[in-house]
Amino acid sequence: MSLVAPVAGQVIPITDVPDPVFAEKLVGDGVAIDPIEQVLVAPFAGKIVQLTGTSHALTLRSDSGLEVLLHIGIDTVLLKGEGFRALISDGDNVECGQPLIEFDADFIAQKAKSLMTVVVITNADTLNAQFKVTPVESVAAKDPLLSIAFGEPVADIEISLGDWVDSDALVLPNPAGLHARPAAALAKIAKEYASAVELSLGDKRVSAKSLTSILNLGSKFGDTVQVHVNGPDAQAALSDLVAAIRSGLGEEIAEPSGPADVIADEPSLLFPKSNTLNWMKGVSASPGFAVGVVYQIQEEVLELPTDRQETAVEKALLADAIAIADDQLETLKTQLDPEDEDKAKIFSAHIELLSDPELLDYATTLIDSGDNAAQAWQKSVTSQVEQLESLDNTLLAERAVDLRDVGNRVLRALLGVESAERKLPENCVLVADDLTPSDTANLDKRKVVGFVTTGGGATSHSAILARAMNIPAIAGIDDQARDIANGTRVILNADQGEMRVNPEDSEVETIQQQIIQQEKIRTLNRTNVDQPAITQDKVKVEVVANIGSVKDAMKVAENGGEGVGLLRSEFLFLNRTTAPSEEDQFKTYRAAAEALGKDQPLIVRTLDVGGDKPLSYLPLPEEENPFLGERGVRISLDKPAMFRQQLRALLRAAEYGNIHIMFPMIADIRELRLAKQVLAEEQEKLGARKVPVGIMIEVPSAAVMADVFAPEVDFFSVGTNDLTQYALAMDRGHPKLAVLADALHPSVLRLIKMTVDAAERHGKWVGVCGGIAGDLLAVPLLVGLGIKELSTSVPSIPDVKACIRALNSQKCKEQAEQSLQFSTAAEVRDYLETTNQYVV
Repeated sequence: MSLVAPVAGQVIPITDVPDPVFAEKLVGDGVAIDPIEQVLVAPFAGKIVQLTGTSHALTLRSDSGLEVLLHIGIDTVLLKGEGFRALISDGDNVECGQPLIEFDADFIAQKAKSLMTVVVITNADTLNAQFKVTPVESVAAKDPLLSIAFGEPVADIEISLGDWVDSDALVLPNPAGLHARPAAALAKIAKEYASAVELSLGDKRVSAKSLTSILNLGSKFGDTVQVHVNGPDAQAALSDLVAAIRSGLGEEIAEPSGPADVIADEPSLLFPKSNTLNWMKGVSASPGFAVGVVYQIQEEVLELPTDRQETAVEKALLADAIAIADDQLETLKTQLDPEDEDKAKIFSAHIELLSDPELLDYATTLIDSGDNAAQAWQKSVTSQVEQLESLDNTLLAERAVDLRDVGNRVLRALLGVESAERKLPENCVLVADDLTPSDTANLDKRKVVGFVTTGGGATSHSAILARAMNIPAIAGIDDQARDIANGTRVILNADQGEMRVNPEDSEVETIQQQIIQQEKIRTLNRTNVDQPAITQDKVKVEVVANIGSVKDAMKVAENGGEGVGLLRSEFLFLNRTTAPSEEDQFKTYRAAAEALGKDQPLIVRTLDVGGDKPLSYLPLPEEENPFLGERGVRISLDKPAMFRQQLRALLRAAEYGNIHIMFPMIADIRELRLAKQVLAEEQEKLGARKVPVGIMIEVPSAAVMADVFAPEVDFFSVGTNDLTQYALAMDRGHPKLAVLADALHPSVLRLIKMTVDAAERHGKWVGVCGGIAGDLLAVPLLVGLGIKELSTSVPSIPDVKACIRALNSQKCKEQAEQSLQFSTAAEVRDYLETTNQYVV
């Protein structure tokens, strides 16, 4: 029997491996490879009999019974699966050369003791197997590596005489459980005794003389095991094994105090469940009010076939299904309203997912291994979905919904089934775990008045689409919402993220009157868009727009906007494979400036990516906390060539309008000075005129040090979304924490007040471009704090201007002073609701 190399690299004798368990052949004899590639393949055809939960090692068994352990790196069990991706599962039959595990060699080399990968025959003694290593210094994957010759199998000499002797319960002190090293040490001790020796964990009981069997227990730190011995030297074996397990089997141990206590399932204090199904709380995903009846959306279950045709036919079927799905998505895009750019971008992203080479390559590999097209595609999609959902990044995890949506579209094409037709009742409120973008885009607005989801968040694609379609929506609502019967009447107050179940007729009548009254007021506001935003005691506040495209800039004036307070320049950089050229950027900035005119400001935020907005052509290191890592101006200063290109485009476009430049994520004065230095250098090269320069106040340090920043800028703009996130240490996209991450928290208000006070001392102005700039409850408070500019979404401008015209600035100051004295955001909101000067 021959074994091929499972990975390319330098061949190393097993005795040179920097781990005594392998070097001293406690696991078995074999060889090692120092890899130069990042995919482990099967060295022979066989069955996966054990894949570690951390995917760093596996055991493969041949038809002849030979068991080989493939172990990537030394001490890699401590990485807890990070850097590894299994392409197979326990029990899978694999072909020689089939990819088994992908691994990130650079990451593992930095984190682990060694990347050296061992190939060990674990049962050579039982099979009387002799092997010879191919005499080469290095190999390519699938090159010949070992030749195996089998003698007569060695007879089992275990002696069993009578009753089994059992140990007490033993708590495993090994930090990673019984992985290869301690398992090999345990098997070695067990083999020294004639008695039969077994080890149990839960309902599993295996031979303690078999390394593979011990690994198959899947043990972890703190698990409780028992040793069972039967034979002439049972007591001696038991004593030796118990002592070895308690001492860690040669590993440094974290001694547990004993079996873990059972922790009572006490209800959460921070997120208490409603004691009644009549009132539920989530987070606003799309604002508005609605009255309707519940319609529960159940997840579609597709039955996959088990038979298959020839490999070439299955591959062709998959290719055809992907093409059908692509056509469907292109058709969906063409049927969209030309104004619905957000929807178009989402379906463009879905089309990109269809062409993901990793998805197709893995599915193709699985077809080659015996799966039919449907099985292979589902496994490939599920693998990537699970990776996304496991990331410590809410926004990327939410994108798993998009991938699952795309995957089901292809599966339906493969199976020849249409998407399930839903017969929706009139005036219905959909309730679901989450809605796919396809579900949301296809909503019949004549019947659907709103929706709520137990998952997702304010940044999910379903939320984005809901806002684009002006459908009230709540995300992250209590799981009990799934228990509400179809046809139950509910009221949605999506502004506050609240749902009222089984309301009284009087409540329904009241809310319906409110909806009618709000619509009348908003209609009136839109007829008065050209009136300035001046309070009743003659204090002027600029109301400008947050935009993300030239098309948005064209809508500012017709909605009464007095300029642009935030142009998110990253719209030019996202959803593309290469960076935009300087000329492309110049043309876009110029078009936006000309759409506004020379008199209206266009404040352009320089590139703000990283965190939740990665760029495919700008690879960044994987970060545990991407929102605290390389993002915003940090990336611009780290990649100055791209930064200079953007600044040149802006300086050139400034000749055609009133462009201001704003730097994001400034946390330290050195960052600002470096950014200004680069800007000054590009101004001098171009001979361009100076433009106003400002910074985003979205990091607490910038607010605290505003008096230091103020002399060096022309203005501040407070990004309340990020400022709240960083001040409260709560991810603003988190479906549970978003309810608590309230920009009206007194700590955030105090940071805004510090910023305004510092700016006023230096004759500078402060704007707000975060979410609360369009919150009509918060507008009086912001005016009272001394904010001179409010930048909000284009559709919100008429309402914000009307609100300001109804205010008295002195009363606003009193509200602000009082609000700063409260302890919680809830207290602030309650106070503002009772003293509100403007009611929509």
